[in-house]
Amino acid sequence: MKNIVIIGGSKGIGNAILLQQVETNYVYNISRNAPAIAHKNLKHFSIDILKDELPEIENVDVLIYCPGSINLKPIGSLSIDDFRNDFEINVIGAIKAIQKYLPALKKGTNPSIILFSTVAAKLGMPFHSSIATAKAGVEGLVKSLGAELASVVRVNAIAPTITETALAAGILRNDRMKENMAERHPMKSYLKPEEVAQMANYLISDHAKSISGQVFEMDYGIVSFKI
Repeated sequence: MKNIVIIGGSKGIGNAILLQQVETNYVYNISRNAPAIAHKNLKHFSIDILKDELPEIENVDVLIYCPGSINLKPIGSLSIDDFRNDFEINVIGAIKAIQKYLPALKKGTNPSIILFSTVAAKLGMPFHSSIATAKAGVEGLVKSLGAELASVVRVNAIAPTITETALAAGILRNDRMKENMAERHPMKSYLKPEEVAQMANYLISDHAKSISGQVFEMDYGIVSFKI
């Protein structure tokens, strides 16, 4: 049984990961709101990752940082605070969590860290300048930290395309928009949170012991293919 710390496990992809892990591992969830479930293998801490002190957790094998943002505006409509806030949520929050739990991770069993990027960090997409900039920072952190911790902790990221979560509700708010989004992808679909959770499950497992410093695109072909 692994000890898994999930930052942001009450909703979206984080919640899908929590639900897939809690039956067989002990999960510490850190987020402002509690998950909808209670379980003997789950402990929740109501915390704002950017404002509050993180709880002391003695045994940690896995750290998964899920908070993100979708702030889509033309560059002229983005303020410096927009860029700053996206960077705080996506990068600074991750660094804060890593620095807090790294000593415990170093003593863990096959310890690993999972962060989240986006396909927009590689695929030029209009109105994505703030979030793409922040997520490019996440990818740089994965590469650098993966090298620094190569002998002790694995560090990887998942870069999903649009995923059907509350965060993306404005982009997928009706059937027509969902159909158009699926059509934009060469494989004619987009992600469900459970699919991303399955990738996270693999990356934290013993089957992925050779993998670190990687960013895995889950893109339904939108980055990989030109069709």
